Amino acid sequence: ISHTFCFRDEDEKDTFKILVATDIHLGYLEKDAARGNDTFVTFDEILKLAQDHEVDFILLGGDLFHENKPSRKTLYTCLELMRKYCMGDRPVQFEILSDQSVNFGFSKFPWVNYQDGNLNISTPVFSIHGNHDDPTGADALCALDILSCAGLLNHFGRSPSVEKIDISPVLLQKGKSKMALYGLGSIPDERLYRMFVNKQVTMLRPKEDGDSWFNLFVLHQNRSKHGATNYIPEQFLDDFIDLVIWGHEHECKISPTRNEQQLFYVSQPGSSVVTSLSPGEAVKKHVGLLRIKGKKMNLQKIPLQTVRPFYIEDIILADHPDIFNPDNPKVTQAIQAFCMEKVESMLDNSERERLGNPRQPEKPLIRLRVDYSGGFEPFSVVRFSQKYMDRVANPKDIIHFFRENGIHQKNTSLFGLTKKVQLSLLTERGMGEAVQEFVDKEEKDAIEELVKFQLEKTQRFLKERHIDGEEAKIDEEVQRFRESRKQNVVEEDEEVREAINRAKAHRSQRDDDASFISDDDLMEALSYEIKSNEDSDDASVSSRGRGRGRSRGRGGRGQNPTARGGARRGRGGSAGQAQMNSSRTSKPLASPLKNMSILDAFKSSRQQPSRNKPSKNYSEVIEDDDSDLEEVSFTPSSTVSQRLPSASVSSKRSSQSQASRGIDFDSDEV
Repeated sequence: ISHTFCFRDEDEKDTFKILVATDIHLGYLEKDAARGNDTFVTFDEILKLAQDHEVDFILLGGDLFHENKPSRKTLYTCLELMRKYCMGDRPVQFEILSDQSVNFGFSKFPWVNYQDGNLNISTPVFSIHGNHDDPTGADALCALDILSCAGLLNHFGRSPSVEKIDISPVLLQKGKSKMALYGLGSIPDERLYRMFVNKQVTMLRPKEDGDSWFNLFVLHQNRSKHGATNYIPEQFLDDFIDLVIWGHEHECKISPTRNEQQLFYVSQPGSSVVTSLSPGEAVKKHVGLLRIKGKKMNLQKIPLQTVRPFYIEDIILADHPDIFNPDNPKVTQAIQAFCMEKVESMLDNSERERLGNPRQPEKPLIRLRVDYSGGFEPFSVVRFSQKYMDRVANPKDIIHFFRENGIHQKNTSLFGLTKKVQLSLLTERGMGEAVQEFVDKEEKDAIEELVKFQLEKTQRFLKERHIDGEEAKIDEEVQRFRESRKQNVVEEDEEVREAINRAKAHRSQRDDDASFISDDDLMEALSYEIKSNEDSDDASVSSRGRGRGRSRGRGGRGQNPTARGGARRGRGGSAGQAQMNSSRTSKPLASPLKNMSILDAFKSSRQQPSRNKPSKNYSEVIEDDDSDLEEVSFTPSSTVSQRLPSASVSSKRSSQSQASRGIDFDSDEV
């Protein structure tokens, strides 16, 4: 049964108004001449929206900063904007009922900022940390802690333990409405997955009036499956939750979708800046205005006007046999002319869109992905980009050439397997020698060359044994190969020496070529990159935008041993960029490796499985007009029965049926 309702003015005293945003990534590309101020301009817009709508508070889902250690400019600009928009005389209309020493226990000032007698806060900001701005170092501090100490932000959702997590909510009340705000800052997905499986994550619930609280949970993890355990399934979350705000994923899916198994709704606001030139990032960016009264909620999509437009298009040359013939000596010129036509079309679209929005940046982001499989050759990207230096914000990477080699049809879980297998190829002895060379003699390529050397050997081994694409067989054979190598110390020493010699050769060649690199050299380096890296902007991300950009993407996920356990681990961020830069600039004349991944050593007949599909989107009751303002409303079903009262603080997963627990998806038309 669907109930239509709207929030009237007289309901204001009982209605929470919350501005919701995630993944702002302040400081991303701050040194770029065209894009350096993008994150600051959009953050200013977000804070201004909160002020204009007179929200009760702002809720951020992590990655406020792009770098774990933001620059002085980034930190200063953030403090400037928050002081401008978040301080003032407007009274705060809600109160906190929970024990704040528990909610903010890791802070030197364990209370919410607007209750501090020395501060005048008009718009409180509550935020969890993401993987880009998580606590690190001996003191386990992050940039959010600086804002918290300055009294401009309330950092919550931080777990003091790496073995067991008890998520204690911030209990808020406005008039007759009561909200339990749960938060969980970013934790490595594999670790958190394991903790959920082992029932080491508990969401604490109020003992009194358990069914009267609106339960809102904000987290910052992989939502899409990147491997067997490298994500958090929605089914892991407790079913008493009413709404989940999901950070970390950059594609804007802010309209709440219902999880039919757990019967809660999930909203994925996405990022407010493009950090990866992938299709998911091309979706229009929004923030949400969330209204909550009792158990009712309403979400209004607000499009961001200052986001730099991004257009992306794919071209498969083999699909145009009437235009392109690889045997034609002038086919490269024809391809280049065709690409220019496509880029001009995207620029025209950008001009038309900007006519109605003068706040939009003038230069758009353009990405043309060209599949040149079928005997074609790429043209000079450097020369092509020079034509658009004054018209595009990303002239150096407008074109991305790749060859479809079947990698996308393989099971996505093989990516996770490959990473583990590649690490298992390295014995302790060999890796120790390479690290010693890296530290003592500054042979910066020693580790990389050792990995490549071992990959080549393993690929040859797998090919000789005709291993197919089944994960178990690959893993078994690689482990067998590794054990046999560990027993042959002499051969391993020779491999290490060979890898170090390669590293030295690359270093000397860099010195020789440092004075000048021609266009042809850059083209050869590009070809090397194309052939050696199995594809596209984001092999493991596929078509969804998540901030694994070319410059850093999601970046290293630094952890403090005491706060999170383990050493600092990267997700392929800066290290991946270093390898990319190395392949472009320092290896233009090196003989390219024919195989850069174990996946090339076999052919898989299995197709990519269907991805973790989002819950059914009740689009028939979503209002979306030309103004791009969308309001999505929710209300309890008329058949909702009372939940079992919680006998203890610890949450017990209930076995509720869909009839006894649910929220209907409603229009907010009067």
